Amino acid sequence: MADDDALPTRRRWLRQSLALGAGLLLPWSVRAQQPDPPRLDSGRSQFILVRPRRAAAPLRLQDMSGKDAMVAPKEGHVTLVNFWATWCPACKTDLRTLAALERSPLQRLDIWTICTDRRDIRSIRRYAQEIAMPRASFADPHAQATNPTDPDASAFALPAMPITYLIGTGGLIEGYITGAPEWLSPAGQALLRYYLDWPAA
Repeated sequence: MADDDALPTRRRWLRQSLALGAGLLLPWSVRAQQPDPPRLDSGRSQFILVRPRRAAAPLRLQDMSGKDAMVAPKEGHVTLVNFWATWCPACKTDLRTLAALERSPLQRLDIWTICTDRRDIRSIRRYAQEIAMPRASFADPHAQATNPTDPDASAFALPAMPITYLIGTGGLIEGYITGAPEWLSPAGQALLRYYLDWPAA
C-alpha cells in the first residue's frame, strides 16, 4: 500500500525533473534559433543568406602597392567582401558607398574590395584614382578569390556584378547582396548591427 501511495509522488518528481532539465536547456535552444536578419534591398535584389554557412578561407591577394597580401577575417569583426569590375557602372556607386561606410563610426567593420576584371594592379590603381575607394582594395592575380577558369576553385561565386559578401563575427560567410545597396541607410545599418551584435557562432 505504501508503494502505491508513493507512485504519484514519483511521477510528480519525474515530471518536475524533466521540466527543470528543459528549462536548463532553453537558453541554448533559443540561441540556436537565431532570428532572421533585417531585410536589405538593392534595386531588384536583396540580401540572400548562404546556407550551409562555411568558413571564409584566407586569401592571397595583391594590394595597391603591388605587394602580395594575405587577408583573413578578424575574429569578432564583420567583413564585407566586395567584388567589382572596371566595366560596371553600378560598381562606381557601390565603391563610393563603401568608402563612405568605412568613414562611418561603426566599429569592428572591415571592408575589402577586389577587382575581378583586371589582374594588373597598375591599371586598377589608375582607375581607383578617379573614384573613392576603401583602403583595403586588392587585385586577385593568383585567382584565389575568384577563378574564371575553374569556378569550383573559387572562394566566392559571382552570380552578378557588383556583389558583396558578408562574413560574420565567427568567420563564416553569412550571405551576399548584388547591386549597390545603401549601407548607410537605416536598413543597411540595421543589417550590419545585427551581425555585429550577434555572438560568433
